[in-house]
Amino acid sequence: MTLNLFLIAGAVLSAIAALLHICVIFGGPAWYRFFGAGERMAASAEAGHLYPVAVTLVIAGMLGVWAAYALAGAGVLQPLPLQALVLPAITAVYLLRGLVAVAMWLFARRRLSAFWVWSSLVCFVYGVVHLVGLVQVWDTL
Repeated sequence: MTLNLFLIAGAVLSAIAALLHICVIFGGPAWYRFFGAGERMAASAEAGHLYPVAVTLVIAGMLGVWAAYALAGAGVLQPLPLQALVLPAITAVYLLRGLVAVAMWLFARRRLSAFWVWSSLVCFVYGVVHLVGLVQVWDTL
């Protein structure tokens, strides 16, 4: 079996994003602000509340699961449950999140910031990488 390099790359990208979310927890309020989590999350982290940590851990965990699904789709891991449904869903989420800056530009320009532009671009690239890999393995799912 040939390994799918695009899905392996997608897994690496998701794993990097998961690790970055873990770093944000340890980086504290300044990191929440820098990475665009919003002032409410940063202030909550500053006050020592567990909510920002819990939300960030859930996101990191989800991204880790997404990395595992991409590796399974790539042929690195054994197939995972509902893989034929989950991989397209992951791809769709990345692509749709990537279009948020476009939607904001069209409908809420005042709220559009550098964070939304850059994070949307990153998510869109992640989605395209997943989409190319998904198309390549579709017949084997």
